Amino acid sequence: MLKYILRRLLHLIPVLLIITIILFGLLEIMPGDPVNAYLGVGSNTTVEQQQQIRAQLGLDQPFHIRYVKWLGRTLQGDFGNSYKYRKPVSDVIGTYIWNSFALNIVAMVFAFAIAIPVGIKSAVKKYGLYDNFWTVFSLTGVSMPSFFFALLLIFFVAIPVSWLPLNGMRTTLFLAKGYDSLGQEILDVLKHMILPATVLTISSLASLTRYVRNSVIEVINQDYIRTARSKGLSEKVVIYKHAFRNALLPIVTLLGLYIPSLFGGSILLETVFIWPGIGNILFTSIGDRDYSMLMAANVFYAVLMLAGNLLADLSYALVDPRIRVK
Repeated sequence: MLKYILRRLLHLIPVLLIITIILFGLLEIMPGDPVNAYLGVGSNTTVEQQQQIRAQLGLDQPFHIRYVKWLGRTLQGDFGNSYKYRKPVSDVIGTYIWNSFALNIVAMVFAFAIAIPVGIKSAVKKYGLYDNFWTVFSLTGVSMPSFFFALLLIFFVAIPVSWLPLNGMRTTLFLAKGYDSLGQEILDVLKHMILPATVLTISSLASLTRYVRNSVIEVINQDYIRTARSKGLSEKVVIYKHAFRNALLPIVTLLGLYIPSLFGGSILLETVFIWPGIGNILFTSIGDRDYSMLMAANVFYAVLMLAGNLLADLSYALVDPRIRVK
């Protein structure tokens, strides 16, 4: 297993290298001038001053030289300086990345905790009223963009319920005077997390429930399930001990792929709720032409996707004893 992990990690190095080259090239052809973004709106600098700033930022050098310098700094943990925040990118991302982790992990736990029992029951009661309800729910959830559902939730739920925060991660009053205790801070963050976590959870349920349902249906039609029933075992034992354990393999695999997709899907959602996460930072950095921040954020999503794929492969060996990773 250890040899397999090391071999896979070595294979990821050229893949990640190619991804960074493509990302760097896309930023190169992206419209807009990073110097103007660095100076800000309404700057009265002359052309000579702009050229000096361009040279100071290293933007006057050829593409390949700038990429090699960026790669060298990145390997040392230096992602450059943010044009907007005027401080190292690692400091900015280090501040906001854990906010995204907190939001997405909470949504992921609730999504799987709800989707697994719902999907199993839908498979057992196939084509019944319960299954039809969740089928309609899944089709609606897949068809509706998460940011649109977020706007509906704000209009019909958050606005009528006065105590439910509409945006941000903390109450402005507490940010000004401070929290009286750690428990008060945690409660305040959880209140602000209700709306975005709800949207992420419900959006994920749409596909997760159908995935679990189809996986369980495929298993319960196997011969060994009919054999277990013929032995007189109760339906609960047949479903949860025999069928679900074998249906768990594709579900666990989905978990590895679900983590990066969840982070990617929360970019617009963090922007709608002004949640101070890396998705919100990435979205605003596009308009600000903050190339250093854009590059670091996109590399983070690329690494997360590669790690998710590796986790999905390793999950096979952990769940199914018939599979041996060599």
